[in-house]
Amino acid sequence: MIPATPITDGIVTLRPLQMDDAAAMYAAVRESLAELTPWMSWAHEGYEEREAREWIRVARERWEDNAYFGFTITDAGDGAFLGGCSLSHIHPIYRFCNLGYWVRTSRRGRGIAGQAARLAARFAFEKLGLVRVEIVIAAGNEVSCRVAEKIGAHREGILRNRMIVHNTIYDAAMYSLLPSDLGLAARL
Repeated sequence: MIPATPITDGIVTLRPLQMDDAAAMYAAVRESLAELTPWMSWAHEGYEEREAREWIRVARERWEDNAYFGFTITDAGDGAFLGGCSLSHIHPIYRFCNLGYWVRTSRRGRGIAGQAARLAARFAFEKLGLVRVEIVIAAGNEVSCRVAEKIGAHREGILRNRMIVHNTIYDAAMYSLLPSDLGLAARL
């Protein structure tokens, strides 16, 4: 099991999801439905706090199995819940994963998603020993593409019919980060 130690850059902190986060996560999702619903399959008008609790339960189990690393993004100063970030689809042989992120509407436009994404990628390289982090973004999600570009991820191309969100098929932009993009050496 990978230790669940919080990581921070002094502005944002990433820590594993905890059951105590359910109410704050629910409030942040409800506040942000207009921005989340087009791009996140789990976001929908009837989203309930029980869904946040269930997701946290599943995420914690998958952390224990080293299969999924779900983080809360919090303000390093006051601990406020800012959003979520995750490392998923971890490939144990080729040592890459998918990185996802979202920030609540009231805190968007402040660089939070980028800071969290960089911290999560660093965790992937330093703690998980991965050699590649992929960011796969549905065509049309320009906000997420800007985040990937701002953190130095390399746009590799368009993947046709790569995502389905709410019964809509999307092409997706593929971005990648390597350890060298963060000034790190890949570990073999």
